[in-house]
Amino acid sequence: MPAPTLFDYSDHSPYSNPGTHAGFFSELSTEPDALHRFACSAVVHYRADGPALTEAQKADPDRRWLTSILDAAEARAPLDGPRTLAQQVAGCCRDHTLISLGVLRTHGIPARSRIGFATYFTPGWNSDHVVGERWDGERWVRFDPELGQEDFDFDVHDMPTGPESPFQTAAEAWLAIRAGTADADRYGVGPDAPHLSGKDFVRQYVLLEVAHRHRDELLLWDIWGPQLGAPDLQEAGGRQVGTWIRESGLPGTDTSDAEFDAVADELAYLLVAADAGDDEAADQLAELYREDVRLHPGERVLTLSPTGHAGITDLAAH
Repeated sequence: MPAPTLFDYSDHSPYSNPGTHAGFFSELSTEPDALHRFACSAVVHYRADGPALTEAQKADPDRRWLTSILDAAEARAPLDGPRTLAQQVAGCCRDHTLISLGVLRTHGIPARSRIGFATYFTPGWNSDHVVGERWDGERWVRFDPELGQEDFDFDVHDMPTGPESPFQTAAEAWLAIRAGTADADRYGVGPDAPHLSGKDFVRQYVLLEVAHRHRDELLLWDIWGPQLGAPDLQEAGGRQVGTWIRESGLPGTDTSDAEFDAVADELAYLLVAADAGDDEAADQLAELYREDVRLHPGERVLTLSPTGHAGITDLAAH
């Protein structure tokens, strides 16, 4: 099965489709500064920006579909106007990027999201993060729609790429950890959240990176496949979640830790090779993702939200 083409990336996924807001999106500028301004006016980071969330905002981080994000934003203030913190949708980097993908794809510009870790938020720490890539006619240009240029010493609209860049893909991070050249304990949500960091966290993000590359722009706290076999998942989600995992029978639930390591190794190598222009690796990755039922989310995922919500999400129900 071939990898997604530029045509595929220029078309909306179910996640990036703006729905009834498509007309508004068609009038928006696709210039990088404009994307940054609109994305950051619509969405405020639920954690990093430190807002005191209103009751309406507390459920916002679980809005996975762009239509839902835009509906909530429009209900609080006009989409084309200024808004207060209380009128913004509480989300994260994934949502800033999803908005940018929605605008670019509405204009027929190929765009995709990348999952990985940024070095530019906390000194000495690799923060889990989502950025975008847009096709400029010759190459993929990586950008961070959450950033304004004035605060950074690299081009936030055309970011350097590769293992030593300000943003490491999950695959690059995983391979560095496996090679012993990177400290897994310095990767995750933040130094203050040790339960959301480390080797297993990066490994989980490799699977998430594969999903996003294939236009399944899932939430960062969606769990499926080999991740369901993690021994600490029941403790993290509570007894009810642990019972569901044991009884679900979903593919990957019984995947051992060593097997998951091997899966992540293969996926990471293919991801890095595909980024380097190896079309055969990209096609092989796409085939694995579609054919191995453990690797793609199917119709149901376990959602362990930072809002405290834990449960099974029916993706097919949209």
